[in-house]
Amino acid sequence: QVQLVESGGGLVQAGGSLRLSCAASGRMFSSYAMDWFRQAPGKEREFVAAITWSGANTDYADSVKGRFTISRDNAKNTVYLQMNNLKPEDTAVYYCAADLRPFRLQVSRYEGDFGSWGQGTQVTVSS
Repeated sequence: QVQLVESGGGLVQAGGSLRLSCAASGRMFSSYAMDWFRQAPGKEREFVAAITWSGANTDYADSVKGRFTISRDNAKNTVYLQMNNLKPEDTAVYYCAADLRPFRLQVSRYEGDFGSWGQGTQVTVSS
C-alpha cells in the first residue's frame, strides 16, 4: 500500500495559478500510474488528469485540457498538477490516487483502478 499526501491548495482569483503536489511513501511509487480527481460541493468525484508510471503518457479531462499539466518526479516520489488560468468552476477538493496495478501501459480514468487515495486538498477559485 502507498500513502499519499496532497498539498498546495488554497484560495486564488480567477485567472490565477496553483501547483498541487502529491507526496507518496510506501510501495514503489515509480511503478504505478497516478491520477488526480476532484469533487466539487454537491457533485460526484470526477477525473481530472492521469500520468503513466513512466510519465510518457498523460490524459486530461476536456474541462481542464490546455490549462492543467500533470507531471511526476519519481526520484522525489511526487506527482504534480500545475493549474493555470483557473476558473470558479475548478473549485473543488482535489485528490491524488495511485493505481492498483504496476506498470499499466495505458492511463485510466476509472476510480476502481485506484487503490490508494490522499486526504484531499481544497482549491477555491474566486470570481
